[in-house]
Amino acid sequence: MSLSKISQKLVNATTATPAALQIRRSLASVAPASAFHAHYPVVPGSLTAHLQLRSGEKFTGGSFGAPVSTVGETVFTTSLVGYPESMTDPSYLGQLLVFTQPLIGNYGVPNRTRDEFGLLKHFESEKIQCRGIIVSDYAAKYSHWNACESLAQWCEREGIPAITGVDTRALVHILRGQGSTLGSLNVGAEPASNIDWVDPNVDNLVAQASTSSVRVFNPKGDVNVALIDCGVKYNIIRSLCQQGARVSLLPWNHDLSSQLSQYDGIFISNGPGSPTHCTETIEQLRHAFEVYQRPIFGICMGNQLMGLAAGLNAYKLRFGNRGHNQPAVDLTNGRCVITSQNHGYALDDSKMPAGWDRYYVNANDGSNEGIRHLEMPFRSVQFHPEAKGGPLDTGYLFKEFVDQVRASKAAGVEATIIPDSVAKQTASASASA
Repeated sequence: MSLSKISQKLVNATTATPAALQIRRSLASVAPASAFHAHYPVVPGSLTAHLQLRSGEKFTGGSFGAPVSTVGETVFTTSLVGYPESMTDPSYLGQLLVFTQPLIGNYGVPNRTRDEFGLLKHFESEKIQCRGIIVSDYAAKYSHWNACESLAQWCEREGIPAITGVDTRALVHILRGQGSTLGSLNVGAEPASNIDWVDPNVDNLVAQASTSSVRVFNPKGDVNVALIDCGVKYNIIRSLCQQGARVSLLPWNHDLSSQLSQYDGIFISNGPGSPTHCTETIEQLRHAFEVYQRPIFGICMGNQLMGLAAGLNAYKLRFGNRGHNQPAVDLTNGRCVITSQNHGYALDDSKMPAGWDRYYVNANDGSNEGIRHLEMPFRSVQFHPEAKGGPLDTGYLFKEFVDQVRASKAAGVEATIIPDSVAKQTASASASA
């Protein structure tokens, strides 16, 4: 059959569709903020929800989550799958999450099965971390072999508001133009008034997301890795454990200085908000860079904290990089990998400190995707090699790190050295005596 005949058949099939089966939606167009208010017909019997941006734009749709109000930073993810993992990622703490994938909820929410390390298999933390979700089309009916409840039931049970019927294309157009913006999500007949626009990024979100006590995973592992919890995703812990490491999960501000010899390697996790709030972690890493000789690795927030400790500055991206298809180029070999990302801040690597070099760079916007020390086994990446969800192109980085830790231990590398400053002080004191 010719292409023209196939096309004509498709046209005929479309025009023959009964009017009752045709989905009709009015898609909002971008207008001045003062006049912008996109409405979506709410299903009879459903509650009405409203999303308002601080810049003035309003969206009215249907509520399918908890009937509560909240304020957060409105950000978007371009990921096509993995909404249970995204919603439980601590890096989304304090944020209203917009899904650009039009249909959300069609495979429901999985059960809370745990793996051999005691971690939830299908979630990245114990609860929903984002403050609310915004979708174009919520699928009320779900179908998946592992689903135990609907997305609406999950959101309502955990007290998370959710809105459907939003023209997410128009919304993302706005966010890309003016940058991530504070938003208010409320349920009721009218949009909320007298909104208290509190920016979550003014708080230390890492302190909220981090563990408050030391926890150990895979205690029989042959190497002991200190994992600094800045809001760690469970699959980071799992990935280290699967490589045979014993993982000691530490609070974000844990005092490492007197315990460095206990650990064969140090790992710094992802986390929410601005890295500049984590002054205690930065100081701990700065000290480690001076005296520690064993491998150190960081992911996402870990990359930013290592950069700040090394002497770089961090800045806020206009709308961040959040999704499963971000290309990053390894500057050591020119290889490009497709990565999963979720961050709103980045390192300014225009001028690298002595002894450090750029490791990866984003092929889309040129932003920093990693740094490495030229002599010591210290390196970090901005993307998520553990994915969950997303591509597994860079999962090898966990193996490389643990193999490096194992080799360092086998070689008998001492944990610390006496820094030059301490040596000079000691020499000076001896001379005076």
